[in-house]
Amino acid sequence: MTPQELRAFCLSFNAAVEDFPFGPEASVFKVLGKMFALSIMDARPLTVNLKCDPEDAVRLRADHSGLIVPGWHMNKRHWNTVTVDGSLPDRLVRELIEDSYDLVVAGLPRAERLRLDRP
Repeated sequence: MTPQELRAFCLSFNAAVEDFPFGPEASVFKVLGKMFALSIMDARPLTVNLKCDPEDAVRLRADHSGLIVPGWHMNKRHWNTVTVDGSLPDRLVRELIEDSYDLVVAGLPRAERLRLDRP
């Protein structure tokens, strides 16, 4: 997955936007103001911080040692840093991004979740 593909996939979700609150190099992807992904698109290797269920986070780190690690500069219980250099299947990376988006949406107030469901 290239940086352009990562950006396009993150922006493909309903109401997703890219923001730069930490400077021009850090792409922050949000849904209704809440972050679900963070990446330095020029970094090598490319990585992305993603929200994760705490139990899944521990399992993923064990299953993909060195490629999925506790979230860099994030709450390490709820965030993972995922290496996006081709070592992990793109399908898995896409699933992890989608899971992160879904977790953030699930934490939104009911009225905002309902607003996302409207066409």
